[in-house]
Amino acid sequence: MLALQDILFSQGFGTRRVCCGLVQQGFVDLGEARNPCTDPGIMLDEDGLVFWVQGVRWTYQEYAYLMLHKPAGFECSQKPGAHPGVYTLLPAPLRQRGGGAAAGVQAVGRLDQDTTGLLLLSDDGKFIHRMTSPKHHVPKVYQVQVKHPLDERQTVRLMDGVVLDDDPKPVRAAACRALGPNHLELTLTEGKYHQVKRMVAAVGNRVEGLHRSRIGSIELTDELPVGHWRWLTADEVADLSRKQ
Repeated sequence: MLALQDILFSQGFGTRRVCCGLVQQGFVDLGEARNPCTDPGIMLDEDGLVFWVQGVRWTYQEYAYLMLHKPAGFECSQKPGAHPGVYTLLPAPLRQRGGGAAAGVQAVGRLDQDTTGLLLLSDDGKFIHRMTSPKHHVPKVYQVQVKHPLDERQTVRLMDGVVLDDDPKPVRAAACRALGPNHLELTLTEGKYHQVKRMVAAVGNRVEGLHRSRIGSIELTDELPVGHWRWLTADEVADLSRKQ
């Protein structure tokens, strides 16, 4: 059981003082019936709690697990440089969850600003570590448009392993197949800096377009438009958290 103002604070609706004010001013309703509440200290069972803040429906989530269809031209950084950050595509509460210096959800691994596709975000540190650690071999599938027509030699080398300039140990694709003369599907289980672009360059080609279509069991489909996000379901989170 938590006080309503503490629940709102944990979900990213501002400082406790701001959350208290939201309730006292009548901006918070409880339950699907949208029962008005003006008592910020009312004690509530947070599990499964549905509430409305300024007319927007929310459910209490101990941790946030999201998927985002990243557009081109966005940086996966809290302090972006020349381009806007992907976090601007999320509502403010998701960027402020938990308060403190490390508030809000974090990208689970980064995509370059010109790369599109599936991006996971969470504020669960253990989940982020599992998804990004090479020890867990979480497969990530990329659709790669290349400049020059592919040949079998290139796909074989990507599977056998190529040496990148910062690591003498060969880096191998978990799966690799040509889908067209200039279209490659590449599956990786680790995430080095600019890895796809550097691997393709190492076999004598060049990436012209890059899109991540799958992470583990989660596939990005047209049902999630570019620039939009959604919560992962409990089953999806459980699938991702299982050993690969």
